[in-house]
Amino acid sequence: MKLPKLLRTSAFQFAILYMLLFAASVLFLLGFIYWATVGFMSAQFDETIQAEIQGLAEQYRRQGLRGMVSVMNERVLNDPQGESLYLLVNSDLQPLAGNLNEWPALVEDEDGWIGFYLNRSGGRFAAPHMARARVFTLRGGYRLLVGRDIFDLFRVRELIERSLTWGVAITLGLAFLGGVALAKSTRRRIEAITHTSRQIMQGNLSLRVPVRGSGDDFDELADHLNRMLDQIEALMAGVRHVSDNIAHDLRTPLTRVRGRLELLCQKDLPEDARAVVQEIIGEADQLLQTFNALLRIARIESGGYSANFSEVDLHGLVADAVELYEALAADKSQTLSLDLAQGIIVKGDRDLLFQAIANLLDNAIKYTPVNGNVGVRLRAFDQAVISIWDEGPGIAEDERDKVVQRFYRVDKTRGLPGNGLGLSMVKAVCEMHKGALELRDNQPGLRAEMKLPIPKALPAASAPEQDSPGKTPALPS
Repeated sequence: MKLPKLLRTSAFQFAILYMLLFAASVLFLLGFIYWATVGFMSAQFDETIQAEIQGLAEQYRRQGLRGMVSVMNERVLNDPQGESLYLLVNSDLQPLAGNLNEWPALVEDEDGWIGFYLNRSGGRFAAPHMARARVFTLRGGYRLLVGRDIFDLFRVRELIERSLTWGVAITLGLAFLGGVALAKSTRRRIEAITHTSRQIMQGNLSLRVPVRGSGDDFDELADHLNRMLDQIEALMAGVRHVSDNIAHDLRTPLTRVRGRLELLCQKDLPEDARAVVQEIIGEADQLLQTFNALLRIARIESGGYSANFSEVDLHGLVADAVELYEALAADKSQTLSLDLAQGIIVKGDRDLLFQAIANLLDNAIKYTPVNGNVGVRLRAFDQAVISIWDEGPGIAEDERDKVVQRFYRVDKTRGLPGNGLGLSMVKAVCEMHKGALELRDNQPGLRAEMKLPIPKALPAASAPEQDSPGKTPALPS
């Protein structure tokens, strides 16, 4: 699956939401660790400085300036790393004692603490870094700085900040990968259900949604869907069985009734009685056609029809069907326009294909008004396309899926002869040949297109540029 399509899935969006919540949790946790650790170390440094200040203050009170300097020098000797900082200067800021070479540039904060940069190099000090101290003014204009090198504090702070950044980045990255994996897994399960649903919508009611046996939510959903499909298939099979049995059981007695009416019509009857008998025979013929069509559709849809597949030249087949209906079109003064490409060959049952084309022609001529136009076109693109259009009332878009159902008829055409099985027959024949029937608006009228696959091993006629859907091309009269 392409990544943009994957990103739009609900599973990925839920994974991203979870990723953000998890990242916020990690950020909060590491932030708390950062605050607690740095705060604790800062407090420790401040307490150490305060302890040293108290010690120096005690010596200053007891022994004066000389005693305090002595203690400072002793502490400097005992601290070779120079972590504790001392500097005593006179009123001119000239260094008198301590381990700093000069009075630094100081920055005071709100709590009275002083911050300044130490310019040490070598060892573990690679660059200037911060120190923290307090400054006192003594008698005689002397000034005392007592502080501590907080390089370790900044190093720990940088380490925690770096860990915080990488931790959140790795968390987001792993969560993103996990979201993609979760979305793919979920999408595969949904695609399996969608694929099965498409095939069921195309008429294969025997298919069922695959179940993994894991007992998860998808398996539970698939199980419920399969139970529903079992019930739907049973109901539809029952309806078809009843209609097929009715058609089969009534066809034989109706044929006998028609035969007896034919015998009765041959006898010496009054003209009005003979006209009534002939009218009844016509209605019986129409009923027999309906029953025959029902049985034929049932055999095709159930796979029980013994199809005689062979190579069929569609040009000759369509031309024969048009020739059969030319007289009917002439009776209504209709113009029958042809545009048939040569050499388009498909694998199929010639009789069934002929019946399907004849049904479409019969509908087009029947619904086209007097002096109207009926068009027939045959072309080969990636598949063979037989287009038949008329100038009749057409079919609304929301009814085009319904008119291919058995006995369904559009309200505005119910007054015309017919049984509502013609398009059902065409659809069944197209699906039997792995093709499709498409109905479009012809403005005015209806355009019906039979699309049939062309075997790769068979030649196809060269195809001109395809017309836009719904537009009637100019054809010769």
